[in-house]
Amino acid sequence: MSDIPMVDLKGQYNKIRKEVDSAILDAVKSGAFINGPEVAEFARELENYLSVKHVIPCANGTDALQISLMALGLKPGDEVITPSFTYIATVEVMALLGLVPKFIEVDLETFNLDVNLLEDLITPKTKAIVPVHLYGQCADMEKILKIATAHDIPVIEDTAQAIGAEYTFANGERKKAGTMGTIGCTSFFPSKNLGCYGDGGAIFTNDDELAEKIKMCANHGQSIKYHHGIIGVNSRLDTIQAAVLKVKLPYLDEYTNARNNAANYYTNRLGHLQGLTPPVTANNSTHAFHQYTIKLNGVNQGDLRNHLNSKGVSTNIYYPIPVHLQKGYSYLGYKKGDLRLTESLCKQTISLPIHTEMSDDTLDFICSTIENYINN
Repeated sequence: MSDIPMVDLKGQYNKIRKEVDSAILDAVKSGAFINGPEVAEFARELENYLSVKHVIPCANGTDALQISLMALGLKPGDEVITPSFTYIATVEVMALLGLVPKFIEVDLETFNLDVNLLEDLITPKTKAIVPVHLYGQCADMEKILKIATAHDIPVIEDTAQAIGAEYTFANGERKKAGTMGTIGCTSFFPSKNLGCYGDGGAIFTNDDELAEKIKMCANHGQSIKYHHGIIGVNSRLDTIQAAVLKVKLPYLDEYTNARNNAANYYTNRLGHLQGLTPPVTANNSTHAFHQYTIKLNGVNQGDLRNHLNSKGVSTNIYYPIPVHLQKGYSYLGYKKGDLRLTESLCKQTISLPIHTEMSDDTLDFICSTIENYINN
């Protein structure tokens, strides 16, 4: 069998090649490379898909997070609660704005922030909470929002890995990831569940006034050209990327189902193995399976990765070093052992290939390779 990548973007493209090629060519022919009609059309279609009032496209997911913090008016020294078990972008934007990240431990089963620890971390300086819907399922938003509301703290959902996932509240209400908090953010990086062919991102909100401020922040602080009411940035989704996303959005649920099918295959085959725990899906959230991440117990992470690599199977570790132990963030004063569970997960997790084009033969080969390693 040929080498197995973490994600197969070429295979996905080949299935929708005619639609994508036509959309890109139309965008090029129009000459409207910046703020072409496809951008607004895509935003409207994503609003309908998410059932959210406002989608504001931007240049990438990192910008989406930064603009959200700016729009909320956070000031240097303000504290923001977020997990350390996340991609660096979540915290990077806080540092750039002079904010103070306050790291919270994560739940060992869902890998999302441990809501039971949230209230104890809140201080008078806490001005935002940023839950990360890691690997594709929602954090426990009902409890997070209850605590946040009680303390009048806005919630920014980092939905870069979970677009399309749904959360169910105790009353039966269902909402898409990114639409429950004050603001939601996502990335359209090519490998994301809804990815373009370059960089892209978006911000979601149901707050009309906040939406206008977000738009201003993303557009040099202006709502009228050359009239700059606030300090902003230049962050926009270009027309060609919006055209690609318009084609792919109607396939998102199909893509999510394909990822779930692959995840179910993995779990059914690997769930019985000693020393290995498949990912757990919370009862109140569906899973978009941006990553399929297994937890190891007594199995050497490096040795298993080397074995899989020797058979042509790609793997990755999301994330090998937690943010609080990264050299660039040593100024925050955290040390090894401060977030014991987070640190243990960095050494005990491996993510396996998962994408929309996985065949049973490919899944069988990966599982057989793992079974042979565990049983020998």
